Amino acid sequence: MENNPIASFFDKLAEIIDNKELIKLVVSNQKNKSSGLHSIIVTIAQLKRGYRLNFVYRHATRDITKNFEFAEGMKLLKSALATDFNDANLFSNHENVMLVTTPSGKVKISIHEPTLQPVTEFHHDRIKSRLINTIGNIYLRELGITNANWEVRREMSDKYKQINRYIELMEPEIRELTLPTDYHVVDMGSGQGYLTFALYDFLSNSLGKTAIMTGVEFREDLVKSCNLIAEKSKFDQLNFISGAIENVVLNNIDILIALHACDTATDDAIYRGIRSNASLIVCAPCCHKQIRKELNVTNQLNNIVKYGILKERLAELITDTIRAMILEAYGYKTKVFEFISTEHTPKNVMIVGRKTGTGNPSKEKIFSEIKAIREIFGIEKHYLEEMLRRDA
Repeated sequence: MENNPIASFFDKLAEIIDNKELIKLVVSNQKNKSSGLHSIIVTIAQLKRGYRLNFVYRHATRDITKNFEFAEGMKLLKSALATDFNDANLFSNHENVMLVTTPSGKVKISIHEPTLQPVTEFHHDRIKSRLINTIGNIYLRELGITNANWEVRREMSDKYKQINRYIELMEPEIRELTLPTDYHVVDMGSGQGYLTFALYDFLSNSLGKTAIMTGVEFREDLVKSCNLIAEKSKFDQLNFISGAIENVVLNNIDILIALHACDTATDDAIYRGIRSNASLIVCAPCCHKQIRKELNVTNQLNNIVKYGILKERLAELITDTIRAMILEAYGYKTKVFEFISTEHTPKNVMIVGRKTGTGNPSKEKIFSEIKAIREIFGIEKHYLEEMLRRDA
């Protein structure tokens, strides 16, 4: 088998697929580390027109799913391993088969005992593995996401997907952090607490990193109901308090989250995170009224702002660009990406800043670039920039 490990691997894969014993195949370890495609996950799907190989192409911010006939799917997998990926992990009912490329370039194949539950039925809508489990999860039931039998309610399926997508995005960011034992997570504008509870659950029960966690919400009725749910769920280190983002009294903040905080409330949250020297700042901005009102375009770009919808989108683009640049100026490695499909929520841009240093040597250059952007669009001030300038 070692004489031609790749050929042996595909012979084994073909046999397992023909016998309908494939649980999943994961093709990973990019040859080109800058590629946007991180991995390919393959399972068997039973469609009306017969069995197909279901490919999930996993990118950093989205998944693309396609179905192929077995022969075509095998060709695509061979091509992927030849040009895009180094490794393949095959999980079947009776054995696991691993194809690995060593740092020296040598390809090795190994066979192990099965580790996953055998699959006997294949359905296109088979339940996807989720990071947040439903069984016995009291807060999901109390929030109305699951019923008394711990099944996701049909009308709440989008919310459940959103919760899991949020945790998928947060997991790698949190794993890269070096945090104190008693680290403090603050969720600004926690609302009904869907994502606050889910993150606390994941940190405590999946990562084993129980945090001191505070949800900040202006509406006292929501604060009261969330604290009752936290008590029922035995989430002892999770607490909700009433207050406004800009002036609520808090101790140190290690991770700051502000999802869908309206207009300049997002800036207030980022400001609190920067001033607390938070290790991680995560925002999903909502509304962008401040910059929209400031726009005063007198150059050739004025045709954009003639149309209300385009003016609104331009305000969003400028506002969040400046927020990301400011985070970079204060020593944060920053990413801006789509949080979840607009099918589930129209407010789907996420800004993530992870602290990498005490500051940025190009800080003044970044602020001069921000000033240039403002001048192009006739913007007198950006709310977050003004607050930080006053401090300076």
